[in-house]
Amino acid sequence: MSEKVNEQVLDTPLTRLAGVKHPVVQTGMGWVAGPKLVTAVANAGGLGILASATMTLDQLADAIHEVKDRTGAPFGVNLRADATDAGDRIDLLIKEGVKVASFALAPKQELIGRLKDAGVVVIPSVGARRHAEKVAGWGADAVLVQGGEGGGHTGAVATTLLLPQVVDAVDIPVIAAGGFFDGRGLAAALAYGAAGVAMGTRFLLTSDSSVPDAVKRVYLKTGETVVTRHVDGMPHRVLRSELVDTLERSGRLGGLVRAVRNGARFKRLSGMSWRAMIADGKAMKHGKDLSWSQVLMAANTPMLLKAAMVDGRPDLGVMASGQVVGLIDDLPSCAELIGAIVERAADAIAAQQSLLIR
Repeated sequence: MSEKVNEQVLDTPLTRLAGVKHPVVQTGMGWVAGPKLVTAVANAGGLGILASATMTLDQLADAIHEVKDRTGAPFGVNLRADATDAGDRIDLLIKEGVKVASFALAPKQELIGRLKDAGVVVIPSVGARRHAEKVAGWGADAVLVQGGEGGGHTGAVATTLLLPQVVDAVDIPVIAAGGFFDGRGLAAALAYGAAGVAMGTRFLLTSDSSVPDAVKRVYLKTGETVVTRHVDGMPHRVLRSELVDTLERSGRLGGLVRAVRNGARFKRLSGMSWRAMIADGKAMKHGKDLSWSQVLMAANTPMLLKAAMVDGRPDLGVMASGQVVGLIDDLPSCAELIGAIVERAADAIAAQQSLLIR
């Protein structure tokens, strides 16, 4: 890594807002973004985000303590705004002095206010310009915008079209996600007016990721993704696999039976009561305008992801993935990855400046 990277050549509104060295964010991937990965990203100068949706409140507290024990660098926690215990989780973040709260869904205005009053940086994720405008109007400090190339739940608009729309629409820092994996992408995002980039699949495929090696090999070998509604009823970009093909062919009744069974398994794993799960389902139904059958199908997601990401059984689970998976062929450490990204971005920016006629 060159000396100029160590001196932080890329100073952006994101680095100043979050107090990090480099404008690179690791997204809060369920079952993947745990203390080990988040710590590695934080120590490398990026913004690591803990994924809390697959954790109980007590597990989240333990994870936060573990990260704080391993690093003094800023980090964040991703929250479900529609969770029944969202208030308790926000109280925990405030108590523990977590720097950033990110949200997969737009949080209510009062939640944003509570966090901001406590000095927590609020960064919701959005997939449309109007959603960015809404959360900006509610006081969000920054917004993460993901284009259709991204993994997991995703939209249909490409990052290169969505990003400039959002940058032009809001006056807060914009973080670009969906299709990023190297320094050229970071330089391009900065040229569009973004304050940094966020990556999921690229960080999943690092030596610091806790995902089993056998599953990482599947990612590196497969390289093909598909957007399906048969995981949880919403557009979900995952690796193509025999299981996904089977889900695509399965009938509606079979999918609902599987969803109820997986919902019961997640209930046992999380310790949630049926009452709490039903309340979460009602909140999800209202927040995303889903039918009850879609809400039931959403119960598939945590267990299908856990089968691959934790249990190491890609044959029994689904593997969320961005389209960039087809361009990745190595497993660097987070320090090596972030260093290379920032150095190449700086070189690309310098090269473009040489084109100017003075």
